[in-house]
Amino acid sequence: FDMLGLHDRVVRAALAANNGREVKHTGDGIMAAFHSAASAVRCGMTVQQNICQQRDANPNAPLRVRIGIAAGEPIEHHNDLFGSTVQLAARLCARAEPEQILVSNTVAELCIGKSLPWRDGGQVELKGFDQPVRAHCIVFA
Repeated sequence: FDMLGLHDRVVRAALAANNGREVKHTGDGIMAAFHSAASAVRCGMTVQQNICQQRDANPNAPLRVRIGIAAGEPIEHHNDLFGSTVQLAARLCARAEPEQILVSNTVAELCIGKSLPWRDGGQVELKGFDQPVRAHCIVFA
């Protein structure tokens, strides 16, 4: 529970700093929404960097997170989000390695010219998607 509390504090601080909105707590993570793809990526980068700093400062809390980001038009109902965009983000998150951020091709295209460090991750097979999906990895210095 201590690591979950640390996770939640780090993520919520990054959401506040990057104009994100917490949609819901998923038990071991947080689903969030943004008006800007670049803000979502910057938030993810902030989360990864802050988790890494916390881990370096406290080796007894080896927290590592995976982040998946997709862009689209989710269905909103009772302050929750549904649909293929949400599923894509969840599948990218599940596919990501610990300490990795995977984003959909749409997110990468929306971030062109925003000076965000990413590389092509190629086509990936994702559960629930008939065709492979192009993914991109955020690269940390």
